Amino acid sequence: MNVLNLIRIALRALQRNKLRAFLTMLGIIIGVGSVITMVAIGQGSKKSIQDALSSMGSNMITIRPNSNVTGGARLDASSVQTLTIADVLALQKQAQHIRAISPALSVKGQVINGALNWSTSMQGVSPDFLEIRGWTLKDGVAFTQSDVKAAAKVCLLGQTVIANVFSPQDNPLGKVVRFNKIPFTVIGILAQKGENAFGQDQDDIIIAPYSTVQERILPTIYFQNIYASSNDESSTDAATREISQILRASHRLKPGDLDDFAVRTQEELISTFSSTSQLLTVLLTAIASISLVIGGIGIMNIMYVSVTERTKEIGLRMSIGARGTDILLQFLLEAVLISITGGIIGVALGIAASKLVTLFLSWPTLVSNSSIVLSFFVCAITGIFFGYYPAQKASRLDPIEALHYE
Repeated sequence: MNVLNLIRIALRALQRNKLRAFLTMLGIIIGVGSVITMVAIGQGSKKSIQDALSSMGSNMITIRPNSNVTGGARLDASSVQTLTIADVLALQKQAQHIRAISPALSVKGQVINGALNWSTSMQGVSPDFLEIRGWTLKDGVAFTQSDVKAAAKVCLLGQTVIANVFSPQDNPLGKVVRFNKIPFTVIGILAQKGENAFGQDQDDIIIAPYSTVQERILPTIYFQNIYASSNDESSTDAATREISQILRASHRLKPGDLDDFAVRTQEELISTFSSTSQLLTVLLTAIASISLVIGGIGIMNIMYVSVTERTKEIGLRMSIGARGTDILLQFLLEAVLISITGGIIGVALGIAASKLVTLFLSWPTLVSNSSIVLSFFVCAITGIFFGYYPAQKASRLDPIEALHYE
């Protein structure tokens, strides 16, 4: 008996008991739908994190103070101040793989415009900061190196700050705002950035020359961060090694001393967040896969019932020449058809559920082709695994006993 005939027989058998077949598929449908949805949420979250971090500057390198060992005790990183303008100048002069570099320090305070005020933060940076972060201006101009040297009281405003201290009809350019009682002239308006990977509003910011912040608002010679941008993505690792060597020399660290700074790249951040997201996806998928196992057990159970109900039919087929292999394939195909049909419905359900999650919960989702292909493969394996034993039992029935079965 050829495979096509066996498929036709299996389809007719399933059509005779449509409701029972559907209820048997239900476990597979729920399992596949859950797996597709969970994987879509995980993949969407991973891509969202990658995009958010890349928007901060794909070649960006962050240097910040790090704890070091002093007298046998490790100091907390927040209490260590090691980065100065000397480090920035050393990197500018010696680094070959860095395209742009900017020191940075941040201070929180109140920005006031007339009767309106808003609590925000001011970031003191150099002109290269906008290039490193891939930040553009919506209007106006950026401050220059001359403004940095003169510690000029000029600033760039983010969209959130503008929305809270200016009325919609006002043009902020050329206006004077006060930050912690210090007047600043608005010379530029930053383009909208939105939230970053940590959920922080990137538009709730004022950017000013770092020298102005150091001299007039936050008296210090130290920087909280130094941002740099490598020549291209392929040279990021070389730039990282180069930065470490230059800073160790600048800080006069001996060969056995630990670094009193930390160098991080966007790739490291993306890798860290992606691995966490991947672990969560695997966990959720494993939980959802329990439904597939339950569905498989349902298939095995219903196939046992089917074998028992059709014992005389099996005996009749064997008596007119059907081999045990034909009977085995017939029932195995029924199990696989139930599983794959349930898988098709489950994939459709999973895709629809993913879109609903994005629509109603605003969670990013991404349904990948690989997850769909894998779902069909798993469904076929489930049908074969859980349908084989009942099919084998049917193929080993004695024809005479089967014909006399009541």
